[in-house]
Amino acid sequence: MRAAALYGILGPLSLSLGMTALLATPATGRPLAAPAPPHTSGTTAGATAAVRARAAVSAGTAAAPPAAAPAWSVSPASPASPVSSALAAAPLGRAAEAQGVALAARRAAARGIHFGRCPRAEALTAPVTCGTVSVPLDYARPGGPQISLTVSRVRATGPKARRQGALVYNPGGPGASGMAFPSYAPEEEFRRVAAVYDFVGYAPRGVGRSAPLSCQSPTVFAKAPTSSPPHPSAAFKRRMVARAKAYARGCARSAGSALAHYTTLDNARDLDVLRAALGERRLTFIGASYGTYYGAVYATLFPGHVRRMVFDSVVNPDPWQIWYRNNLEQSLAFERRWRDWRGWVARHDDVYHLGTTAERVLASYEKARARLTREPAGAVGTAQLQHAFLRTGYNDDYWDPSARALAAYLRGDPAPLADLAAPDPATAAEDENGNAVYTAVECNDAPWPRTWGTWDRDNTALARRAPFETWDNVAMNLPCAFWPVPHQRPLDIGIGTGTGPGRGTLPPVLLLSAERDAATPYAGAKELWRRLPGSSLVTERNAGTHGLWGGPNACVNRYVDTYLLTGKTPGRSADCAARAEPEPQPEPAPLPDSGKQPAALPGSP
Repeated sequence: MRAAALYGILGPLSLSLGMTALLATPATGRPLAAPAPPHTSGTTAGATAAVRARAAVSAGTAAAPPAAAPAWSVSPASPASPVSSALAAAPLGRAAEAQGVALAARRAAARGIHFGRCPRAEALTAPVTCGTVSVPLDYARPGGPQISLTVSRVRATGPKARRQGALVYNPGGPGASGMAFPSYAPEEEFRRVAAVYDFVGYAPRGVGRSAPLSCQSPTVFAKAPTSSPPHPSAAFKRRMVARAKAYARGCARSAGSALAHYTTLDNARDLDVLRAALGERRLTFIGASYGTYYGAVYATLFPGHVRRMVFDSVVNPDPWQIWYRNNLEQSLAFERRWRDWRGWVARHDDVYHLGTTAERVLASYEKARARLTREPAGAVGTAQLQHAFLRTGYNDDYWDPSARALAAYLRGDPAPLADLAAPDPATAAEDENGNAVYTAVECNDAPWPRTWGTWDRDNTALARRAPFETWDNVAMNLPCAFWPVPHQRPLDIGIGTGTGPGRGTLPPVLLLSAERDAATPYAGAKELWRRLPGSSLVTERNAGTHGLWGGPNACVNRYVDTYLLTGKTPGRSADCAARAEPEPQPEPAPLPDSGKQPAALPGSP
């Protein structure tokens, strides 16, 4: 899955953005998570511990349904569903982890966090300060190896008497870092909240300097130009499979027995330890994109530890959807959003001259893709082209620069396209780290089809309807078919309560979703809304930018501010009219500073 904006990635599902998290606030265009890789961020896990294979799924569990019905379209109620069988069979075995979290939280509360000057590597300056919190690598063995998570903070700017505590933020991923979040406190869009809350960011396990994970040499990962056919040949698919297998082996070789401990469940447990280390009895949290999923996992495990939570651009938490089907649904949603952009370009044909209909704009894009297939433009091949234009599905701020770059390239000037699409060698290590964490978390979290035939059949059928993103999404996630660690069973969000001291009643939480969001389709917000009966859903109608808080929609921002400042929600649901559609710029504007797209996905030949 892929994701973006104050915001990280949900890989190809938001989960995938190639690997770049489009980490720019919609309002400012500035990166919210320092040049973090779009899906995540990490680099080589140094901690070790015995692999605990508690939710093993046999290699045969991914056999697909009959060819007439692609696996992703089978109802979760179907008794023949292999993934349903795997979910039913996988034991939870989480009592030991619950005890481990309680112990780790008590230790963290006693130690606190020593905040001081931020290391140069974080590129954060005063008044932002940095520290670390220690968490167990394996919560079933809280006395075993520990890892350190980096934390950043800026104090509330208002009177001390008005302070409401710490506001912890996660931009998504899996694998995006929130370390830059405190630097946004002075921005106009966040000042009211920053007056009463300490802004706290952190890098989840595996990301940045938090026990960094790596699966491949950054140089190899950043190889460019590469190709990305919307309907790959059999030979291309064979190379894709070979690269996915090699990438999975690289993760195992690099991380060793620690690889099993990069999971959403562990991210949620780490969040409770961070809460305790900050001295907070209950957590106030904003999660975007993937951050909504592990925030929802936290709310299910520790409902009594929740004070207020905002889930911005919501991942579908249904265990049946995590993660294989979410990625399939995402590819379909990106096709619709891709058409939105093409229709907008067509309405401004007097500016871009790319075609007067969405179909003619597509023909212009295909003309560029064919030209790049014959002769790449420097480091820009068809994969880099697709990754760059995928960003039009994340953020409207990319609509004008993408149209300008395409028009210039077709006129014979490749420079704007290179600026838009060429990978930045300086971010190769961060991009690879982000992809590694994304892959590890998603592959560990849930059952995936183990046979290539299932992937091939499902995605060949889907690509007939949604060719733009389907096979790139496959390339992003295919290592999960060959993953060396047993898959876990996804938590049933909203069902039951926590097993530890976090038991209690979950207070009302606030959900934000754009109706045409491609990275996290709107159905996911409605599913979480259904699962959390006290939740309130704010919908930005007829809009599709991924990540709403802090953007140009004052209606959305008012609801968030009111909730964070007073705890009041707008009832069970509320609507906001769409933000204004972007306008062509009189001259080329700077690109949104959201990080460069990765050079290649693990599977892109």
